[in-house]
Amino acid sequence: MNTKTEEILKELNKIIVGKEAVLEKTLMAILSRGHILLDDVPGVGKTTLALACSKVLGLDYHRIQFTPDVVPSDIIGFSMYNKESGTFEYKPGVVMTNLLLADEINRTSSKTQSALLEVMEEGQVTVDGETHELPKPFVVLATQNPVGSAGTQLLPQAQLDRFMIRMEMGYPDFQSQVNILRDRQTENPLDKAEQVTSTDEILKMQDEVTQIYIEDKILEYVTSLAMNTREQEMIRLGVSPRGALAVTRLAKARAYVQGRDYVTPEDVQKVFLDVCAHRIILNPKAKIAALSASDVLIEVLKQTKSPDNGR
Repeated sequence: MNTKTEEILKELNKIIVGKEAVLEKTLMAILSRGHILLDDVPGVGKTTLALACSKVLGLDYHRIQFTPDVVPSDIIGFSMYNKESGTFEYKPGVVMTNLLLADEINRTSSKTQSALLEVMEEGQVTVDGETHELPKPFVVLATQNPVGSAGTQLLPQAQLDRFMIRMEMGYPDFQSQVNILRDRQTENPLDKAEQVTSTDEILKMQDEVTQIYIEDKILEYVTSLAMNTREQEMIRLGVSPRGALAVTRLAKARAYVQGRDYVTPEDVQKVFLDVCAHRIILNPKAKIAALSASDVLIEVLKQTKSPDNGR
């Protein structure tokens, strides 16, 4: 494993207990300049994960609780008239940070959710015709409660597609729960973790991830997977070109975290579900068969010929 990423994950594991896979995927998404959606019930550590990443990675951190009364200007900022200078001055919104925790994003209005679109895609905000660059790196870590919880609504598909990866934290296992209870009796684990990188180091690592080699047969494999989702009988809307690009970017980040300078088919397979499950829409036939998006994508993986084993 890459020495620096191993050091980062070691510190994160001091704070988030028993969730090694989630921590690794979160780091991979950050290193591939992607945004993260955590879809889970309250109280499993989603907010703590964001705090842990900001402290260990040395990132400036803002948090906003998405409630029905949050408006777009809370997100991107607004212009205010300065009587002394006689000009309008930009007052930054909550997005002017390195790591934005957008808590319970599916509890606010669609108009407010859409205010994040330009920010997440372009890394800039436009207010009253003026464009303002965001700090780099910039990562949105959004959480949402399961649809059907009080006050929630579905995220638009265009908004979902902006997230590189969607994950569930899940409940801890028995021993991890015991360890959490023991560790929090006298101190906060966040106080024990140390900062091991800076924003400059993260930017350097992001650049190194882009240089990871991916050969044409891997690109053809990703393309075949994406196209097969569009032809799968259980899927109404398949993986878009943006989704296929996200698979390659996250596969590169996985190779980097594993200490390799090239991508393998296994890298693609390990990230495929997390990148693509929230991008597809199942048809009624799949719902009648009680199949989830992950179930259908696993079948796509089985049916698609892999460069390494000739399936």
